Amino acid sequence: MTTTTTPFNQIVIKAYQSAQAFNIKRLRAEFRAELHSGNTSELFYFFEKENRYLYIFDYGVVVFGNYDDIAKSEFLRFIQAYAESPLSNEVDISEQYQLNVSAEVHQPIVKNDDVTWKRTDPSVLKIVMLNTGQSVALEHYELLTEEMLTSTKNYIRQLEKTGSLNVSKTELLKYIGKVLNVKAEIMDNLYILDDPNLTWEDEALNYLNRQLKSNFDINARFKDLDYRLRNVEENLKLFTELLHNRDSSRMEIIIIVLILIEVLNIFFGKH
Repeated sequence: MTTTTTPFNQIVIKAYQSAQAFNIKRLRAEFRAELHSGNTSELFYFFEKENRYLYIFDYGVVVFGNYDDIAKSEFLRFIQAYAESPLSNEVDISEQYQLNVSAEVHQPIVKNDDVTWKRTDPSVLKIVMLNTGQSVALEHYELLTEEMLTSTKNYIRQLEKTGSLNVSKTELLKYIGKVLNVKAEIMDNLYILDDPNLTWEDEALNYLNRQLKSNFDINARFKDLDYRLRNVEENLKLFTELLHNRDSSRMEIIIIVLILIEVLNIFFGKH
């Protein structure tokens, strides 16, 4: 694997969805590096000597700033020890962004693939890396909900063609559990939409954060996720009712058959 070098006037940021979640508490206790800032849900490190930045989120995302390929791969292998439900190596959910440094740019210029500004302090990197990480997390949830929508559409087509739902109760309950689990996971991570505290007292950082949120469509994508999940839930209610009616009909048939058997026993018993 080749090692890439990044000039000081460019900082390449790369975010990866590595797992469903990370054990942040244990990672913070065992990772031997000085923490720049963090809490129970995220850890931000600034390695001044190498001019490197590292941002880890409890929803399974790692964001690197100014890391070469080898260093990224090594850390991604290391953090698997703290991963809950790590993603398959075949799944690549990642996003790259870039901070360009220019002394002549006094207000951040945000574009699709990069942002240009004169500031390069850790607060700036934290904002850019945060939004890149949020975008990757949303992509992960978008893929999960798309998979569930596809399954739901298959059931609907089945209803359209056959007039019945050819799925076992156990299979449907597993599917319902998966949907509820994904929704709970997303709801638990609603805080990713919150503005970081450091934007409250710095208008320039606040502007940068708003521009990046708009660039990555953070709020719009989250609303779309919510709509998709509600759509799936409504269909699940329908499927559950159909399954319940099917079980009730079967039970009624069984009861009728048992009654008939009892009547026949009584009738032939008298003769």
